[in-house]
Amino acid sequence: MWYSKLLQNIILPIGDKIFGSTLSSDIQFVKATLGQSSSDIRKNQSKELSEHLGWVTEHSRYFQHLDLNKRENSYLWLKEFPILTKDIIRNNTDLMLTQPRELLICNSTSGSTGIQTNIYINKKEQSLIRALQITWWRWAGYVMGEPIFQTGLATHRSIEKRLKDFFFRTHYQFAFGLTVKNTQIGLKWARKNKPFLGGYASSLYVLSTLAEGEKIQMKSAVAWGDKLFDHYRKNIERVFDCKVYETYGTGEGLMLGAQKDLDYLYVMDPYFIVELLDDKGNEVEDGKMGHVVVTSLIHKAMPLIRYKVGDLAIKLPRSKYPQHSELGLSLFQKIVGRETDIVETPRGTKLIVHSFTGVFEYYPQIKQFQVVQRNSEKLTIRYILGVDFKPDLLDNIKSELDNLAAEVLNIEFIEVTEILPSKSGKPQIVIRE
Repeated sequence: MWYSKLLQNIILPIGDKIFGSTLSSDIQFVKATLGQSSSDIRKNQSKELSEHLGWVTEHSRYFQHLDLNKRENSYLWLKEFPILTKDIIRNNTDLMLTQPRELLICNSTSGSTGIQTNIYINKKEQSLIRALQITWWRWAGYVMGEPIFQTGLATHRSIEKRLKDFFFRTHYQFAFGLTVKNTQIGLKWARKNKPFLGGYASSLYVLSTLAEGEKIQMKSAVAWGDKLFDHYRKNIERVFDCKVYETYGTGEGLMLGAQKDLDYLYVMDPYFIVELLDDKGNEVEDGKMGHVVVTSLIHKAMPLIRYKVGDLAIKLPRSKYPQHSELGLSLFQKIVGRETDIVETPRGTKLIVHSFTGVFEYYPQIKQFQVVQRNSEKLTIRYILGVDFKPDLLDNIKSELDNLAAEVLNIEFIEVTEILPSKSGKPQIVIRE
């Protein structure tokens, strides 16, 4: 395909020079590192981890203050580091940074747990993270230059992203408050172009319900951002007549796992050390559920060492590894996550969890919130006060949610001092009873 060659060999290198990125070379680097044998991956990971921990304890004031004893075995040295939580990050951001904040890019977590966290990365780190994502797309059958139908969180695309959409032939669909009306143009475009489909799992599911009976075929689909439930996958595959590939990453730029040739997800071992821990901080056996704790070998501008992301997962026991697999990476058996429910309004508009986080992220005066729907006529939003809260902010929030739903919602706001987590131990932002 001539355009694919043009994009890879000319347009991407030019874009790297203009924006100071290294995406073109990083794509090749990722392909090489992920294609190593399992023994080489493990050996190189140990070496990279040792060098990274040494660099971090030298350049990050936060980790310097921990005054940890170095170990010859890099994995035992890693265990010396305490668990890093979102609260610690928010309270120690300046100490953690190894570069001036004004030179960095801010990545905000989606706030799907009701609490948002800012992580800072540099251009090189951003390029490598994007290269991993493009690699995952390729695993799902995407060929660079082919049309893409993408759902996302941003209402306004930056100049850089608009250029990306143009050159990557992307139809971008706002994922908040998907309705038949605001998806018609995109579905018509998809019917004509048979694109590659990618976006938040819940939004792809909602899109498939809106496209019911439209006879639209997608080339393949990649789901990210929230949990891909079985009924999501089945409906997307049925309606769009394509295979769906699950991926697992976070808003902090932690690209942790993706499907390729197996039902399981490959773990990105060359770039991340993933520990699964019990409630007491002890590592669980493979095959058992644990809290996801990540050490990133990518993040240097703001190091993330033993960072507890707030998810639950299970690693596949080595005894159950398939005899034939294309890569030598370790495997997730299952990403447990937490169920992200979908709220349906009286007029039938479906609001995903990120519909709410996309509004609340602009109101730091509210520390945490939770949406409860017990019937189709009413929503209850529990909230915990933050700094500088004023009651009229609730009117602004309601107005924005009304605009998203394109109707006047019946919302009851209730101030609380505590929002209890779900049975899994993770805060649940949407509860639909």
